[in-house]
Amino acid sequence: MPDPTEPATDPDVPTEAWSGVHRGPLRAGEWVRLVDAKGRRHNFALEPGKRFFSNRGHLEHDEMIGREEGFTVTASSGGEYLVFRPLLSEFVVSMPRGAAVVYPKDAAQIVAQCDVFPGADVVEAGVGSGALTCSLLRAVGPHGSVRSFERREEFADVARRNVEQFFGGEHPAWTLSLGDLAEALPASGLRCDRLILDMLAPWECLDAAADALRPGGIVCAYVATTTQLSRFTETVRVHGGFTEPHAWESLVRDWHVEGLAVRPGHSMIGHTAFLVTARRMAPGERAPRTKRRPAPGAYGPDYTGPRPEGVVVDGGDTGS
Repeated sequence: MPDPTEPATDPDVPTEAWSGVHRGPLRAGEWVRLVDAKGRRHNFALEPGKRFFSNRGHLEHDEMIGREEGFTVTASSGGEYLVFRPLLSEFVVSMPRGAAVVYPKDAAQIVAQCDVFPGADVVEAGVGSGALTCSLLRAVGPHGSVRSFERREEFADVARRNVEQFFGGEHPAWTLSLGDLAEALPASGLRCDRLILDMLAPWECLDAAADALRPGGIVCAYVATTTQLSRFTETVRVHGGFTEPHAWESLVRDWHVEGLAVRPGHSMIGHTAFLVTARRMAPGERAPRTKRRPAPGAYGPDYTGPRPEGVVVDGGDTGS
């Protein structure tokens, strides 16, 4: 029988799951996340014989290696730190950056609203710093595929290091290619279930996306400005091979809870980006035209973007 005075040791997560997560005692080479009493965070890899230094003193890495995560350590000058392995959502906001990262709140929306499933074939452009790539790889699992395209080699190098750091090696489901998606995707002949566009002008890749997506597949654009949002949404409408695009953003606000003192936090994660999704129709099929009257002036003389077919413009003209 097991000794009740000894802590239970659970088996590690199977290597073949490629989760980026470990159970059991902390090991040399693993990353840990230290949090002090004021909520300040420090992330680093454990190395035998090394020390962690802060304004609250130093800690020996050897004091943490071999212990189960979820403990408190005291630095040489009395500072206390909680020690855990970093969650994926914590890792991506502290990873080295080339391009801006896709924040966890948006990555969660993309994975959920695009229904990224185990075994899915996903195409991503661009790769940024690899934050969304980690979430996509987690979602598709080792039996799916994530093919990332990036124009800039320096961004690709940062993303590759971050993804390999999180998963502990080269993920078997991931392929990273240098190149412009609008040209590289048609040349590759790839077919996919989901296609994520994180770039300045995603509308330029819509034809390539339409050709690569399987019927019923989903295209998703991640854009920062209302101008990009409008241009992509209207380009999807004009294309005709997708369902009516859906656009939204998510806002996250913490709450302060102490007994009867329950109030919203003073700060929140507000606008980071807009998301737009649409589903691919079968070849030769078009979705029924949405029967709604555009707001007055929506497609007036000051509007210069794509114009949906049949839209009546101010002055009586019809959009093409």
